[in-house]
Amino acid sequence: MSPKRSRATGRVTLADVAQAANVSPITASRALRGERSVAAELVARVQAAVQRLGYVPDPAARALASRHGTQVALLVPALSNALFVDLVEAAQRTLARAGYQTLIGVTHYDPAEEEQILRGQLLHRPAGMLVTGFDHSEASRALIAASGVPCVHLMEMSGAAGVYSVGFSQQQASIAMTRHLLDRGRRRIAFAAAQLDPRTMQRLEGWRQTMREHGLHTPTLEWLNPAPSSIGLGGILFEQIMGQHPPVDAIFFCNDDLAQGALLAALRLGIRVPERVAVCGFNDLTGSDQMLPPLTTVRTPRAEMGAAAAEMLLKLMRGVAVDPTCIDVGFELVVRGST
Repeated sequence: MSPKRSRATGRVTLADVAQAANVSPITASRALRGERSVAAELVARVQAAVQRLGYVPDPAARALASRHGTQVALLVPALSNALFVDLVEAAQRTLARAGYQTLIGVTHYDPAEEEQILRGQLLHRPAGMLVTGFDHSEASRALIAASGVPCVHLMEMSGAAGVYSVGFSQQQASIAMTRHLLDRGRRRIAFAAAQLDPRTMQRLEGWRQTMREHGLHTPTLEWLNPAPSSIGLGGILFEQIMGQHPPVDAIFFCNDDLAQGALLAALRLGIRVPERVAVCGFNDLTGSDQMLPPLTTVRTPRAEMGAAAAEMLLKLMRGVAVDPTCIDVGFELVVRGST
């Protein structure tokens, strides 16, 4: 006999699922939230009932019952960069398995826009928040603190008490790449950057620190453009840098799309890489290993970062103690033919 449906809406309810699975409504709710206190056999029965009945959770009802929503706010600077797409997809998959929906907000690297998005998303009483970095306006910091909503920061790390973060050291990754170029005998190493967001500036500082330690730093080697990062801009920067005197023997691009554009420009101009100039990037984006020559870069574990941040947030939302509060996912120097 089929369970009765809500008279008001005709929808299958959580009570229907609980009846079909022969468990209490509380157990069914906990099973759907992914709480570890529920036995695996009961979880399987509840999930089978959900599939059989076509049950879809009612976000409004869950929010009313639990005093917060079943949605998680996820704020990223852009979706035009595969860097953030990989992160968002991994976080969304992890949260979805636990019964949460992801509200994605794109801030376009604008603190004022981020503040506006935060205000709008907090109206929906999210269960948690994932935000990129720590470069927020004072108003945004106040909103996050006053909301009482669990929050995990992505892409960067903090050792501050009560702050939860998953990321890696942008500066240390940049130092590793600069040292690699120095070990290859390069001395006139330019640093080319676009967008100029906080993480880019941390990479710049890693390059500066290493070049200064070797007595090789000069401001004329810094090529900083606030425009959005792109393959096209990488080609333009490459031509400009290669016209510099005295000439450079290596270019460290802050993102792979810039470096990919540089390699395409080098082919067009007949400039041999790495014989005439070494070229390297950052983030190991799609296609970097297929360039001519293949691009040396820093591989950043975006998917692992997104999944780890979502898992940390799930613990916070369930009231489970989180230790450590800061996770370093690390990075990998990937040496290919361009250096």
